Amino acid sequence: MAQFLLEILSEEIPARMQARAAEDLRRMIGDGLAAGGIAFDDARALVTPRRLVLAIDGLPLAGPDLSEERRGPRVGAPAQALDGFLKSTGLAQDQLEQRDTGKGVFWFAVIERKGRATVDLLREVVEATLANFPWPKSQRWGAHDVRWVRPIQSILALFDGAVVPVAFGPVAAADTSRGHRFLAPEPFAVTDFADYQARLRAAQVVLDPEERRAAILAGAEALAAAEGLRLKPDDGLLAEVTGLVEAPVPLIGSIDDAFMDVPAEVLITSMRSHQKYFSLLKQDGSLAPRFVVIANMRAADGGAAIVAGNQRVLRARLSDAKFFWDTDRRHRLDSRLPKLAERTFYAGLGSMLDKAGRIAALAAEIARRLGADAALAERAGRLAKADLSSEMVGEFPELQGIMGRYYARNDGEDPAVAEAIAAHYAPVGPSDACPTAPVAVAVALADKIDSLVGFFAIDEKPTGSKDPFALRRAALGVIRLIGENKLRLSLAALFAHAHGLYPAGLKRDAATTTADLLAFFADRLAVAWKEQGIRHDLIAAVFALGGQDDLVLLRQRVEALAGFLASDDGANLLIAYRRAANIVRIEEKKDGIRFTGTVDPAVLVEAEEQALAAALDAVGPAVAQAVAGEDFAAAMAALATLRRPLDAFFDRVTVNAPEPERRVARLTLLAAIGAAMEAVADFSRVEG
Repeated sequence: MAQFLLEILSEEIPARMQARAAEDLRRMIGDGLAAGGIAFDDARALVTPRRLVLAIDGLPLAGPDLSEERRGPRVGAPAQALDGFLKSTGLAQDQLEQRDTGKGVFWFAVIERKGRATVDLLREVVEATLANFPWPKSQRWGAHDVRWVRPIQSILALFDGAVVPVAFGPVAAADTSRGHRFLAPEPFAVTDFADYQARLRAAQVVLDPEERRAAILAGAEALAAAEGLRLKPDDGLLAEVTGLVEAPVPLIGSIDDAFMDVPAEVLITSMRSHQKYFSLLKQDGSLAPRFVVIANMRAADGGAAIVAGNQRVLRARLSDAKFFWDTDRRHRLDSRLPKLAERTFYAGLGSMLDKAGRIAALAAEIARRLGADAALAERAGRLAKADLSSEMVGEFPELQGIMGRYYARNDGEDPAVAEAIAAHYAPVGPSDACPTAPVAVAVALADKIDSLVGFFAIDEKPTGSKDPFALRRAALGVIRLIGENKLRLSLAALFAHAHGLYPAGLKRDAATTTADLLAFFADRLAVAWKEQGIRHDLIAAVFALGGQDDLVLLRQRVEALAGFLASDDGANLLIAYRRAANIVRIEEKKDGIRFTGTVDPAVLVEAEEQALAAALDAVGPAVAQAVAGEDFAAAMAALATLRRPLDAFFDRVTVNAPEPERRVARLTLLAAIGAAMEAVADFSRVEG
């Protein structure tokens, strides 16, 4: 067995494309080999800022020999048919066999093919992969027609120690590579992957992205600890920086004290976005006047010049940020509201000023329903988007809301208003904290519900995997806000109220929009609660009752149902319910009637059917009273009392009695079982 090594050395590959490119290279070449009948033991793809690398182990020198058998025309068939068969197989007539198939004697050809040399297939597959590589963006370079993400400098392609004659545009494969662009630029020859990896390491290149990532993190944390600080966690930045350096060297620098009165979020965002610096925190969690930069050089002076240069660049960056901060505070936040009229929220849904007005009105309504301060909620909702026209948010859009809080504080707004402005997007993702302050919760709900209602009303709903307006995320945010804060709110009422805040002329009316949104939320609940161990069929069973738009109440129903079905009584009652429902359905279809109404006690002659009727008489009111009191555990307990009389009924009573009146009475009893149970949930939707 042999090894194949491929390296494509180019100008710097954008960090965001590297991981996907490595996986695409492994997949495309692996699929190409498999299609050519070549199997292998293992394929490993690695990437640095300048190189894509693939190592495949366990390759045979050639593919397996193949034997193919074809049946030709019948012996004695016209000469033209035989000539065509011979031409298709490439054989002469004396190389054919005659066989009696039981349906006549036919010509057969047995074609033996030697396995294809792996090196030939590798060349073909690699060249096809390079030509069709799915870069998100690619370019031509020089006068060449081929495209790659950045100009290719060299290709290393070795199979069993020999060069595979791959060519791509102006570049032909060889057995050489290069190390770090500045520290070890001279070419060197390699013989296999182990030799290649060792020589790269000697040439100041860490090939494995995971190793680079670990080195960056460990080095940055060590620098922070040496000064009594800690590294601000940032997995996204860590992944990006890993894709920017081949020889990571963490260095620590300082932020001028003059900039430390600028909000910490601004400093962190500026350093992260523009300079790819890691922020450091004091032990109390506040921002320290230090940063970590990851150099791609091992300098003779220990990095002093690199740090000085980065501090100089950072000083210029933060001077701009401080200017924006000082300039923005000269204008009150509410004075920026008219500028929102110049920003379109979405075609057909008005401007950002219109949205601010709707958020304000809806937040006030939600606050009233929660018993919170409606005036503060209205004020926060109206100002939530005002910082969009500030200089700082123009430079750093990701700080929208956060800057609004600082400007609201500067203007003397109520602290609850300022905090609600900062939190109105939350929660953004599953790891994001949920607002808990009543005013902030009202505004966050209002912002999300307004978007959901608006886009559903103009029929811009998510489809398949497409969700350009992040409506699934907004719905999950609403679910978390309501669930984690235990809010008793009617979603249908809120959707209808939000729809009424839009001008007339929307494509869908309030009733249709609300129905669509409730179905959409049912799907989102299944996703959100599945991660918490709640079965989707139980959610569907409760939602099927209709009118289930109180998420707290819905959760209580589902949890009570789950607990009931996990019990012996619940599991056995479900089996009996299904048996009863199937019998009733079959007989109703046969008779063309529905078995409803009350049963005449005089018709019930068997002790078991009398006991079942008595149990049903007691269960109905008990379930209704428990559901009305929102005591769903008690409702389930009442249903559980049906198990034994129902089991006894099935054991000793013949449902399809020969007497018509008894048959109808017994089927009506079984139908009443379903009616009683479906007051709690639609048990027909429960799986398993």
